[in-house]
Amino acid sequence: MSNADLKQWDVEDQGFWDSTGKAIAARNLWISIPSLLVGFSVWLMWGIITVQMKNLGFTFGKSPEEAMGLLFMLPAIAGLTGATLRIPSSFFIRLAGGRNTIFFTTALLMIPAFGTAIGLQNPETSFNFFIVMAFLSGFGGGNFASSMSNISFFYPKKEQGYALGMNAGLGNFGVTTMQILIPLVMTIPFLGALSGDSLILSSNSGTIFKRIAAGSETWLANAGWVWMLWLIPLAYFGWTRLNNIRTEAVSPNIKGPVASFGRIAFLLAIGFVTAAVGLYFILTFKALTWVKWIVLPAVIASTVFLMKALSPGDIKENLKRQFSIFDNKHTWVMTIIYTMTFGSFIGFAAAVGLAIKFIFGVKHILGADGTWQHIANPEGPATFMYVWVGAFVGALIRPIGGKMADKLGGAIITQVVSIVMVICSVGVGYYAHLAYQSATPQDYFMPFFILIVILFAATGIGNGSTFRTISMVFNQEQAGPVLGWTSAVAAYGAFLIPKIIGENMKSGTPELAMYGFAVFYAVCAILNYWYYLGPKADYKNP
Repeated sequence: MSNADLKQWDVEDQGFWDSTGKAIAARNLWISIPSLLVGFSVWLMWGIITVQMKNLGFTFGKSPEEAMGLLFMLPAIAGLTGATLRIPSSFFIRLAGGRNTIFFTTALLMIPAFGTAIGLQNPETSFNFFIVMAFLSGFGGGNFASSMSNISFFYPKKEQGYALGMNAGLGNFGVTTMQILIPLVMTIPFLGALSGDSLILSSNSGTIFKRIAAGSETWLANAGWVWMLWLIPLAYFGWTRLNNIRTEAVSPNIKGPVASFGRIAFLLAIGFVTAAVGLYFILTFKALTWVKWIVLPAVIASTVFLMKALSPGDIKENLKRQFSIFDNKHTWVMTIIYTMTFGSFIGFAAAVGLAIKFIFGVKHILGADGTWQHIANPEGPATFMYVWVGAFVGALIRPIGGKMADKLGGAIITQVVSIVMVICSVGVGYYAHLAYQSATPQDYFMPFFILIVILFAATGIGNGSTFRTISMVFNQEQAGPVLGWTSAVAAYGAFLIPKIIGENMKSGTPELAMYGFAVFYAVCAILNYWYYLGPKADYKNP
């Protein structure tokens, strides 16, 4: 047995926690956080890369309207695979151990990071190549489920809100880190020849610090290379400093590292296959916008079914025990409520850059024939100066949401959050509508921007409060898999939100997407009140 394996682990024993557990838990948390941060960065980097691809004239031989649809598709594809891979990832810790899982899944991120860097060096790279890279970026999305499940086992219940809020909140800073770092590294060839030839901007761009005019040079390949500089040391520290907890409640029957990697790879392969089949149907029938509502449940159900049906005996028995979470109605209730918070955070993070670019950076003129003409708006906001703020606030405030929930109760915080999200969604949709219909869309940007930042903040606080609720409603063995499962379903927001916003923008009605989200948030408020706050609540303000 490796020195990394912990045979005794009882963090609910205050003496053990103070003498031994706290230091070990802190070390695992502070290696987990940057690993998760880079996972988010690689997963969601297409939300920024595609904005710059538009600025650099990547049209793949299509019209501007068709190119817009293709670019919106890339972050949606990454969102689809990342969410699907969270389903098997929810069960990795018990099957393979925390150290083995975090090391291996972090190392896998090098594949899409390296491939994207190579593809972005050449503006003639085919769209199909970028589809494959966006598809493989889903590795980073899947990592959240295993990371959250792992950290839940290292901390006692009284500190779960804080620990999970820190892991998720600072891990989600990968979104902000990516939104700030990618535009910055594109401005210089910091890796020499590896940065590729410079490309010339066809429209205004910018960074967090300044606006960059059309005609400037940029090095797009750096958007992939920059993550390799993080992933190599993180893989090293993951292997040398993390631990596997080998108790009965956590990971009792894990095998050696190579066998554990094989288990992970086998289950990831199932997720990739089901995601690929789902993606095929969505792309094949992309003119039928309702197809996604049939395909996504089918992808989820088939992934769970194939995991159980195709797994070898030892894995199958392990999964059977963990699948008991599906017999608990609160698994399904919390899945819906958690989707409101994290699903919205991750979906808006993937879509907000292109939304700002296409709503406020373009003038939309409805022609006499009923078709829309899209003309560049030189007075539009520099997308990269604003795109990072919402995700930054949402991630930063997440641990605070966990702390508030630890003191006041998770359900009451979630209730307030859901109401705020309803109001902000309606407001964002209203100002998006005004901008889309106006010859001066920039006039409506600031109220839109303020409301979207408040919306992000609400998702962050609510994410922390839902962690608290889950940790109190479920026992230790089930809490980890439930956290993974709910995060898996919620992560489909990274696919659905860009897809829905893109479809509604194409039809000239971006506000309808936000109004639809507001209805969903209202449903979540009702569920939260009924099960966790009202007079017939199963658990009172957990």
